[in-house]
Amino acid sequence: MYKSAKFWDRVADKYAASPIRNQAAYEATLDRMRGLLSPTDSVLELGCGTGTTAIALAPSLGHIIATDVSDAMLDKGREKAQAAGTANVEFLQSDAADAPAGPFDAVLALNLLHLLEDLDGALSEIAKRTKPGGLFISKTFCMPGRGSVIWWFIQLGLPIAQAIGKAPYFAKLSTSDLDAAITKAGFTIVETQMAPGKDPRRTVIARRTD
Repeated sequence: MYKSAKFWDRVADKYAASPIRNQAAYEATLDRMRGLLSPTDSVLELGCGTGTTAIALAPSLGHIIATDVSDAMLDKGREKAQAAGTANVEFLQSDAADAPAGPFDAVLALNLLHLLEDLDGALSEIAKRTKPGGLFISKTFCMPGRGSVIWWFIQLGLPIAQAIGKAPYFAKLSTSDLDAAITKAGFTIVETQMAPGKDPRRTVIARRTD
């Protein structure tokens, strides 16, 4: 994951300034997570970006460690947490393999898994950090139907953007690929949901099975 750190460092300012595209869907995701988590839970978020979700969830949790490979992103998160007066969020630079061991009541990976070159390895590390019976919550871009505008961009435009350093690694995951990888890592999927409209992101809620 550290291979992409320089890319995310470069875009941190622009990323932090960008509005959430579908605020209603984002708030619905937050509400669903709040319903699954408890005020005493210890939570790990991987790929936290600038910390928006960690800060939003913090009042509903005991403690949350928010990690990312990008120092620049984490600096933005720390600034936002300080401005919000949020004291129970800890920001650390790490990927899945060197994240705090926990184990945690829940591990979050939101808008992350499709950016990982070693998905199986990352999920194995996530499982190690999740308590038996604990939750793994992910939201992941999955490939849309063949021939859609997004599909064509991924096939034709994305390689060009990557070649000139304007886009990071991107895995072309199907929903079945994603579910199979999560199950293989030792989780039982208990709920899935596709984002509304043409948004091709899939939320998966799973429990560690041992």
